[in-house]
Amino acid sequence: MNVHELVPRLAEPDVLRARCRALALLDFMLAEIAPRYDYQSNWRPGVDLATMEDGSGDLYGIVFDPAGVLLYGFGYESDASRERPRAHWPGLLDDLPPGLAHYPADPELQSDGFFEATVCAWREAGASEWQCGPVVFAEGESDGAGWLFGVLADGSAEAVGRDAEDYHGRPVDRDAVAAILAGSPLTRRVVAALEPALDLEASAARARRIGHSVADV
Repeated sequence: MNVHELVPRLAEPDVLRARCRALALLDFMLAEIAPRYDYQSNWRPGVDLATMEDGSGDLYGIVFDPAGVLLYGFGYESDASRERPRAHWPGLLDDLPPGLAHYPADPELQSDGFFEATVCAWREAGASEWQCGPVVFAEGESDGAGWLFGVLADGSAEAVGRDAEDYHGRPVDRDAVAAILAGSPLTRRVVAALEPALDLEASAARARRIGHSVADV
């Protein structure tokens, strides 16, 4: 799957934001020390940032701005990552709307002064669909969109749970995953189902920080 195939599979911005929060909370409970996913509410005034970094070179960021949503990712082993010197594939950042066009130059989204991206898509506020630049792929070429965003685009408890099991190497309770994805208030039962040894208050604090509701614990 490349960015052109990804775009029609992306959820509405509010749904995508909720999934990002859920992934960040779930991953914290499964890997408190070094989670892959994070969600920063009010990263900039009025702007949230969801991120993923797997420790092996793959990463993504999703900026939720009042002007719209900017989604980008870097597939370490993709064909698009092999440009030397570092460069974006032609068309990748073309047509970025003015309200989002400044983010590739944000130092916090760069690595050594370069916006690491092999995938880029966006959704302007008020727009009816996601868009991407006119990137052209030869047969068999990859930008990493599938393995970077496949689980996020799917959004099902089964896809998220299976991915977590593959990454963390242990069973992951699907009912607990479904509850978190649904945005249900975090409960003792859900925390215990995912990681019995995890401190309940730490999970509750994490949930509140990213904007996920918490039951009376």
